[in-house]
Amino acid sequence: MKNEECRRRDGSRERSAFSIRHSPLIQRASYTVPLAGGRVLRLGDRTLVMAVVNVTPDSFAETHPSIDPQRALDLAQEAEARGADVLDLGAESSRPGSSVVDEAEELRRILPALRAVAARTSLPISVDTTKAAVAEAALDAGASLVNDTSGLRYDAGLGAVVARHGAALVLMHLRGRPREMYEQASYEDVAGEVIRELAESLAAAERAGVARDATIIDPGLGFAKRAEHSYEALARLSELAELDRPILVGSSRKSFLQRALGDGPPADRDWGTAATVAAAILAGAHIVRVHAVGPMVQVARVTDEILRWRGRQ
Repeated sequence: MKNEECRRRDGSRERSAFSIRHSPLIQRASYTVPLAGGRVLRLGDRTLVMAVVNVTPDSFAETHPSIDPQRALDLAQEAEARGADVLDLGAESSRPGSSVVDEAEELRRILPALRAVAARTSLPISVDTTKAAVAEAALDAGASLVNDTSGLRYDAGLGAVVARHGAALVLMHLRGRPREMYEQASYEDVAGEVIRELAESLAAAERAGVARDATIIDPGLGFAKRAEHSYEALARLSELAELDRPILVGSSRKSFLQRALGDGPPADRDWGTAATVAAAILAGAHIVRVHAVGPMVQVARVTDEILRWRGRQ
C-alpha cells in the first residue's frame, strides 16, 4: 500500500506503514572531526549547539553590539553555563550589505576577546573569519576551528593556515561579497547548486592540505539567498548528505524569518529560530549556530529525542 493514508471502516484516516517508514526524519551519519590542539568534535549522536559571540559594533542580531572583550567573555561564559558545545567568535559582520573590515581592525577586535575566552572557558572556540592572517593569529591564541563564510572564496591562503594548525574548517555556501550578494541570488535548483558549489569548496580545502575529515559544511541560509531560497535550502537540507560531511546550520534571527513572522527586531525571532533549528536537526544537521543558547539547547535536546525514537522503529 503506497498511499500516504488509508481509511478505516469508520471513515477516519490512519497513517500507512509505508508513510511511517518513509517519513522525512533521517538518521544522521556520525563523524569525528579533529580540532587544533588534539581535541575532537564527535558528531551524530546528539546535536551540538554553537553559540554566537559577536565582537562587532554592528551585529544585526543584538540590541547593544560591542567590541568590549569583557562583554564577549560574559557572553561566552553564559553560553557555556546554558549548555553550548562550541563558541563562535567573530569580529567582522557578514550581514548582507555590510562593509569589509580590514585585517588590522579585525585583529584588534578579536584577539583580546579570544584570549580572555580561551583562558576562562573550556569549550572549543571557533573563529569566524575569511582572512588567513586573522585565522593564523586566532589559532595561535587558542581557537581550534575556523568558520569561513566564504567557503575559501575570498582568501586563497586560508586553507593552508587551517591545514598547518591541524584545525577544523567550516565551509559555508556564499556568492559574492556582503554588499552585493543579493545580486547573485538567482537559482534554478537551490539545493543542487548549493551542493555543487560546496563540493567546489571542499575540493579547494583538500588542495590546500585540509583533511576531508576536518571539514564541515554549511548551506549559508540568508547568504546570497532571498527568503524563498533559504526556506527551500532548509526544506531540502537532507540532500546535502550526499557530500558525506557533517552539516552546520545557522538560521538564528535571520531576516528570511520575516517572510513567515512579519517585520520585527531580530531578537524577537527566537520562536521562529526554534522552528528552523528543529527542522534542521530532523533533516540531518549536526551543529546549529544560535544566539539564544538556553532555549535552543532545549529545542535540540527534544528534537534529538524524537530522532532516537525514530531510530527504534
